[in-house]
Amino acid sequence: MAFTVLYDANVLHPPGLRDLLIRLGQTGLFRARWTGQILDEMIHSIRRRRPDLDEQRLARTRELMCEAVPNCLVTGYESLIDGLTLPDPDDRHVLAAAIRCSSQVIVTSNLSDFPASALERFNIEAQSPDQFVLDLVDLAPGRVASVVQEQSSALRNPERTVEDLLDSLSDNGLPRAVAALRASLDG
Repeated sequence: MAFTVLYDANVLHPPGLRDLLIRLGQTGLFRARWTGQILDEMIHSIRRRRPDLDEQRLARTRELMCEAVPNCLVTGYESLIDGLTLPDPDDRHVLAAAIRCSSQVIVTSNLSDFPASALERFNIEAQSPDQFVLDLVDLAPGRVASVVQEQSSALRNPERTVEDLLDSLSDNGLPRAVAALRASLDG
């Protein structure tokens, strides 16, 4: 049985990383989950950085994400929020959703907002996207390498080689995972 992973909004707004995480969520290696509130935060973050992007295009991205990963939306977590304590109270909804869907991992770029001391009683671990993808490369190197090759082949504007994509992913916070992927692709 695949383990369950909850993506925090901050790992879903860089487009290349989001694309990789969604594609990895389709592999069957794990169950990728998120909430409508997490998607709202993702869209808000994208709009802050890129106010030029069309609202309809962002709504379509949201829709495609949910179509790409069946049963990804976690609901019914709201009643858990008030009973949780985290350094940033605004992140309690993420932990509540992780608890509700029996997630073993929260993938987040804000590890300090999800200290082990607050998560361990729920048997949940917070991991950076780099650690998460690195663990997947260790688990199924060929499968993850195939996902990266498919992602590269799908990029059209502009076209990118696998090396270009790996460089971009490394620049976007996946240096150790990319190093492992390069070794996997070379081997």
